[in-house]
Amino acid sequence: MTQPPIGGAAGSPGGPAHQEPPAGATPAPGALPTPGSPPYPQPAAPKKRRGLLIASIVLAAAILLCGGGGTAAFLTLRQAEDGQGAKEPTVAVDGFLTAVYKDRDARAAATFVCSASRDDEKIAAKVAEVQKYAGQYQSARFRWTTPKVDNQTGDRATVSTRVTMTTADEKTADQELRFTVVRKTGWWVCEVA
Repeated sequence: MTQPPIGGAAGSPGGPAHQEPPAGATPAPGALPTPGSPPYPQPAAPKKRRGLLIASIVLAAAILLCGGGGTAAFLTLRQAEDGQGAKEPTVAVDGFLTAVYKDRDARAAATFVCSASRDDEKIAAKVAEVQKYAGQYQSARFRWTTPKVDNQTGDRATVSTRVTMTTADEKTADQELRFTVVRKTGWWVCEVA
């Protein structure tokens, strides 16, 4: 005995009770899909572009690493001190005072200032202020006491001195100064109070 085909009436598979749609055709609206076929046609799978995706990720990572490394190098080198620095905190202070009060040379004074505090315009303004002040008096001369380390902890020291201006007509003026000096490649003046 023969069995009727699955899902249809008795008769031949190509008979009037069961007709297969042609290959690639979409079923008519409201028609039931044939057994074993998807209910609706599947959209074409997108082409995989893994090579392009991987290349994009590698390029982005390289840009981030190079950009980050370049930024880190810039920030590190920006804080680097030019030159050797002084061998002792008092030597850095004495060199700074000599450049400002005797030589009146802002560029020379800047060679004793740490990079974090080095502002060429402010240093030049201070030297100009000293020059103007000295110009108001006849033969103004500056001298200072030997700089003395008041406190030193590791790579930081506080140094004090008294600057005295004397004029030709025996007028004098004193100013107490305290310097914060730090050690990096040598000792550098970072703050004057």
